[in-house]
Amino acid sequence: MNFIERESEVFFHTYKRFPLNIERGEGVYLFTKDGTRYLDIFAGLGVNALGYSHPKIIKAIHEQSGKYLHLSNYFLQEPQIQLAEVLTKLSGYPKVFFSNSGTEAIEGAMKLSRKWGSSKGKTEIVSFSNAFHGRTFGALSLMDNEKYKNGYEPFLQNCTSIEFNNGEQLRATVTETTLAVILEFIQGEGGVRPATQAFVNELKLLQEKFNFLVIADEIQAGLGRTGRVFSFQHYDIQPDVVVVAKPLGGGLPLGAILGNEKVAEIFTPGVHGTTFGGNPVACAAGLGTLREIFENGMMTNADTVGAHFKSELLKMKGEFPSLIKEVRGIGLMLGVELTFDGEPIVTAMREKRILINCTAQTVLRFLPPLIIQEQHVTETVSALREVLSSMSIL
Repeated sequence: MNFIERESEVFFHTYKRFPLNIERGEGVYLFTKDGTRYLDIFAGLGVNALGYSHPKIIKAIHEQSGKYLHLSNYFLQEPQIQLAEVLTKLSGYPKVFFSNSGTEAIEGAMKLSRKWGSSKGKTEIVSFSNAFHGRTFGALSLMDNEKYKNGYEPFLQNCTSIEFNNGEQLRATVTETTLAVILEFIQGEGGVRPATQAFVNELKLLQEKFNFLVIADEIQAGLGRTGRVFSFQHYDIQPDVVVVAKPLGGGLPLGAILGNEKVAEIFTPGVHGTTFGGNPVACAAGLGTLREIFENGMMTNADTVGAHFKSELLKMKGEFPSLIKEVRGIGLMLGVELTFDGEPIVTAMREKRILINCTAQTVLRFLPPLIIQEQHVTETVSALREVLSSMSIL
């Protein structure tokens, strides 16, 4: 059997894999076993913020692995404490809880919110259309996309999904019983759709009136990708709870919940926990990653190269008005909405040795490593221009 047949033989068929046998990664490139080099412009769906084989991450993993790979959370662990100290300093939030993943952090944030609201008669959680918060039952209960939900019913009660960026519908939905409103300030899987400032302003006014928690899902957009620590910092708002993951562990599984003073004392010993969350090797890798992003200019690079990337994509929109509907995003979280199914473009770009992905069926999503340079942008845009020029639809 070949490599693809072997995979199909032993795995549940949950992933539509690229037909590539990757042997190693270096910087912004991936290499297959036959030596073919691919420019990676979606970086493990935003996980590999510093690309592949970054020496500081490799060093941190090696050093911590030589000490211990795991301790239970009954023990104080220096890598956890160091990473928590960096996160609280960067974010301004006083408390941290580490999880294994983004979806587990979402579950924890929901539990934290429920506990906070249990004595206040607050039970309803409001979320938004096209959101993606994960694949566990709590996360799915917050989402409206039947692609992810069909056949898994019933979901959690007291969860309502309404139209994203619809301030009028938000006003009609929240009440005194609203416990929390959860949102991605820039939706990722939903098509790289930013919240409008008017919508965020309405959210702030309603929070002042009804005293609910605002939960920011920063799993994809957070930790420097948009040129700020968090994507919500592009708006005039301060959420109560922030959830981060993807790049946090430097490529190893790690998520976190950050909470403000409002929820800082809600969790008490024994009411919530995790076996593997805050793994010391992942925390060590995460510490090296955050230092590189925020102390060595990678967030600034995301801002400047991202602005250049978006500018080039907007130029292309002018060249192909019948093919490109809209260019959206901030920093190095960008989307190109096409007027047709985007998967053939993904395939054509892969044939040109450039890896991108398509979400929401028609949106080409660009989530490159934060170390990307302008020459990589030029290479990507040039290849995309060639692919669009060859489209028979023209």
